Amino acid sequence: MRRVLVLSAALACLGATTLVSTDRTATQFLTTIGLPAGFQPEGIAIGSRPVAYFGSRADGSVYRADLVTGRGDMLSPGPGTPALGMRVDHHDRLFVAGGTGGDARVVDTRTGAVQAIYRLGTPPDTFVNDVVLTPTGAWFTDSRTPVLYHLPIGANAALPPPTAVVRRPLTGDIRYQPGAINANGIVRTPDGAGLIVMQSVTGRLFRVDPATGATRRIDLGAESLPDGDGLLLCGSTLFVVQNRSNAIAVVALDPAGTRGTVERRVTDPRFDVPTTVAAFGEHLYLPNARYTTPPTSSTLYSSVAVDRPR
Repeated sequence: MRRVLVLSAALACLGATTLVSTDRTATQFLTTIGLPAGFQPEGIAIGSRPVAYFGSRADGSVYRADLVTGRGDMLSPGPGTPALGMRVDHHDRLFVAGGTGGDARVVDTRTGAVQAIYRLGTPPDTFVNDVVLTPTGAWFTDSRTPVLYHLPIGANAALPPPTAVVRRPLTGDIRYQPGAINANGIVRTPDGAGLIVMQSVTGRLFRVDPATGATRRIDLGAESLPDGDGLLLCGSTLFVVQNRSNAIAVVALDPAGTRGTVERRVTDPRFDVPTTVAAFGEHLYLPNARYTTPPTSSTLYSSVAVDRPR
């Protein structure tokens, strides 16, 4: 199972590139994908196939779209609470952070069936925001309560019972601010030994020891990451989505994830408050949340692709 989850994480940046170069050399991927009107996208996940999964912050529905044709369908109806950060594993299972619902769902990407639901936090003092897969399972952030939730996955790859959820309080450098978006995006460190979380309200990155919950602020020199949201790690390069700044910060990290250098920022005129990011082949894909546009049932939404920075 450790090997499977490591492979799943690698596919986010590396395996997908290999698939494109060997099997889809002549394939043209769309750079803008239309999403359903009124959908209010927030999260995105892409596995080993050219299919993207999007979560709705409005009602938690999950929409899937073909990266080549743009055609899509509603994979799974929502429970009425958000679907925010998402990751897909090597068993075609989509792990979904439930926002104000305080829960996590696991959705079968082939059928749309909900395979499991886990109670993580207790509303209203919870906002389960993002998720990362590691060799030991799934880790979820909570933007309102200083804790990480761990969903352990056994050696047989079976999903655990609801009682198996581990709650790891965050200590150390991070300080939560009431009423704000605190811990948000989450990835592993380049060496795989720790976790990295984005604190949106401060624009700071923190390294987390998963065994203890102890946090240490990552040294970015004089830089900060205002509006920091979703994270994506490719090798030792961390992509940080700065939502209302309409930018992606490209951060070079040391192996342990204790310090980093903001090398540049990528912008695009098609960005309209992007929130999260996933990779496939040579592209990064970002859903436009359009936070500055009043949401209605007819509001148009899209996901845009940009070349992956080198």
